[in-house]
Amino acid sequence: MAVVPLPELQRLAQNLANERHDSFSERALSRAYEEYLARRRTPIAPFRLRVGKKEYATFYDLLADPKLPVAPVEMWLDPPAPAGAAWEFLRPFERMTVDEEGIGEIYPGGKTAPVRTVERFLLREHYLPRSRAEEDRAAAGGARITLPTFLDSLKGGMQVCRSRGLLPFCVAVLSYYPDERVAYELDLVRSLLLADPRAGRLPAQRYVRRSARLSWHVDQVVGQGEMPLLASRVLQVLVESPGLTAVEVAHVFGGVRELMDSALQGLAARGLVTFDRRTGVYRPRLDAFAPASTPSESRAPEPPVQGANPALRTSVQELLAAADARAACPLCGSPLPPGHQGILCEKCQAVVSAA
Repeated sequence: MAVVPLPELQRLAQNLANERHDSFSERALSRAYEEYLARRRTPIAPFRLRVGKKEYATFYDLLADPKLPVAPVEMWLDPPAPAGAAWEFLRPFERMTVDEEGIGEIYPGGKTAPVRTVERFLLREHYLPRSRAEEDRAAAGGARITLPTFLDSLKGGMQVCRSRGLLPFCVAVLSYYPDERVAYELDLVRSLLLADPRAGRLPAQRYVRRSARLSWHVDQVVGQGEMPLLASRVLQVLVESPGLTAVEVAHVFGGVRELMDSALQGLAARGLVTFDRRTGVYRPRLDAFAPASTPSESRAPEPPVQGANPALRTSVQELLAAADARAACPLCGSPLPPGHQGILCEKCQAVVSAA
């Protein structure tokens, strides 16, 4: 398993950020790099990249190429990983291609036909160069650098990295299938596809498949970059479950319970999850991710029912979120009809399929 050396990242940061990557920023990058390497995840398989006929040893070689990719970027597992427990909560594949606008094809392997998907990218861990002067201004109450972590397309993501000198360490490739969204996490420093953190730690029957449309709205909330990394990870696991306790969440992420309690309480304070004090179970508030209503369509909040079953209340919220008829296609903005399960409207889905 090859690891991208620190001097190579230092040179890339210098080329991208110029004077912003001063000696202060160099030391900060060294600390972030060592801290990231110390956090190990279970790998599924190494991956390699190719654009057209040109292969890249790492993602950072692609980022350093002065030209934006004009052909689809192909990622394949080398060697391919056999189906099994490592793929729990994921869909196995051997390779995938993503064009600059984020339209993808995923090849499950063998003689199975490729599946058309919409691909988006979510920053997990990264380093953003900051000079000593920028750090001092922020500490004195000056404007802070805001960085949305949801990247609409491969082209847009590459432009953000190059314009801001951003060095991603780990990203999630959000693959929107017709019936669900699957998040494939990539360790870019080691060029590894990572197993889902729930694999081997959470029973498969605790997994609840959500529609691609609902996952899209959840990803939009997470991608605003306003939540700590742990909180965003916990939220996405909670959304794909009927509810979890702090002990179960701590088992999934391998941290102490107090840390998980803090993340869960923060999500509850944001109104994204509910807490049942009788059972200690946190449940996602799926209605919190529904598209915003217009003032004329907004409904007054229903008064709480004394002694109502929290699980029943959550089920009703799920039905309301799933039945939301005001969802819009993320590509063209057209409203989706009630009961539509895909993430794209029929017109855009036909264009994607014919591409």
